[in-house]
Amino acid sequence: MSPTTQGAIVLVVTLAVLLSGAPVAFGLGALSLVFIVIFQGFSALHVVAETFFAGLNDFTLVSIPMFVMMGAAIGSSPAGKDLYEALDRWLYRLPGGLVISNLGACAIFAALTGSSPACCAAIGKMGIPEMRRRGYPDDVATGSICAGGTLGILIPPSITLILYGIATETSIGRLFLAGVLPGLMLTGLFILWTLFIIWKRGFRAHAPDFRYSWREKWHSIPKIAPFIAVIAGVMYVLYGGVATPSEAAGVGAALCVVLAVAIYRMWAPKDWWAILRDTTRESVMILMIIAAAVLFGYMLTSLYLTQTLAQAIADLHVNRWVLMALINLFLLVCGFFIPPAAIILMTSPILYPIIRAAGFDPIWFGVILTINMEVGLIHPPVGLNIYIVNSIAPDVPVTRVMWGTIPYVLCMFLAIVILCVFPEIATWLPNHLMGGAR
Repeated sequence: MSPTTQGAIVLVVTLAVLLSGAPVAFGLGALSLVFIVIFQGFSALHVVAETFFAGLNDFTLVSIPMFVMMGAAIGSSPAGKDLYEALDRWLYRLPGGLVISNLGACAIFAALTGSSPACCAAIGKMGIPEMRRRGYPDDVATGSICAGGTLGILIPPSITLILYGIATETSIGRLFLAGVLPGLMLTGLFILWTLFIIWKRGFRAHAPDFRYSWREKWHSIPKIAPFIAVIAGVMYVLYGGVATPSEAAGVGAALCVVLAVAIYRMWAPKDWWAILRDTTRESVMILMIIAAAVLFGYMLTSLYLTQTLAQAIADLHVNRWVLMALINLFLLVCGFFIPPAAIILMTSPILYPIIRAAGFDPIWFGVILTINMEVGLIHPPVGLNIYIVNSIAPDVPVTRVMWGTIPYVLCMFLAIVILCVFPEIATWLPNHLMGGAR
């Protein structure tokens, strides 16, 4: 059987299993075992355990549960609520100030958690009921939270960028820096659209004479300032070469837990249990997906499927930007059906040599890939953030939430185009702070 036929069979069966709703880690692991036995026989199974273990035998992976713990410590405390209230008090006079406050809170919370679902749930639980209470349109209230939540996988520390760095052996520090300016740019695009649509509809959330006093504004700062300082400190030691990503994540997680306990008096065992439970659950899920994806990648490579696909793309002899458009389309379609972690771990080893051969910067491409994953988070049928928001506001029809996300999806497409025209937006900061591209 030719590699092309084998590849077609693997593709169809893999999509069928993932679309069935089976857990990604177990689905990929089972498929790998089945295809290895079918195409190579039982004698090839002796490498399975070693390959599975090798997928987790990387010190860099220690940073994942540590960053997850940072997010769990913040998410299990009232820090998100305080952050949201602080931004609302400073931005309330802008048209659509409450929506902009939510987007700003999502951007900052993204830097605290690195997780899109956590960001979406934490800000959405506070922001959506408040926006609807003040009369904001349902599509704007829900769509903005869906979109703002996606910033959690772009603005560092991002678990998605960590996975891409591990899969391609690319500097995680550079990837984190590369995500900063595009993350801020995307936040700005979201805010500009929100300002426009609120202005066009002539909506005001506050009476013209409503004011927060300066005392109320400054009173909202002290509780969130320590958490912002932790993030600034983690970024400094990471990018300043003082510590590795794993060391920086460990210190950051410890400080966030200490701050959550000290500031919010989280002494009760149930509070500690919530942090440890959420950290363990999400970390084990991610690490299992990583190990299963490594085994899946071994299966693809041993059957010469990745090499055949890469050669087929290379033989197209098309302009490199046409090639990049095809890759973006491929990632976009994958994002409609498959979770971001699985896509990155399955496709990065295949796409990495292709984009390098085409002359694209792998750091820049990591940002492009992540924005494509963001689109998948707010686009059906997977659209995880859509269903998180729907669980927060179950009386808002899912279709209305989806229509509310479409303008923000278009903002993401615009961000990809801008990054293609001006790649320095992603590459300037890492090159400036860490030296020339490596």
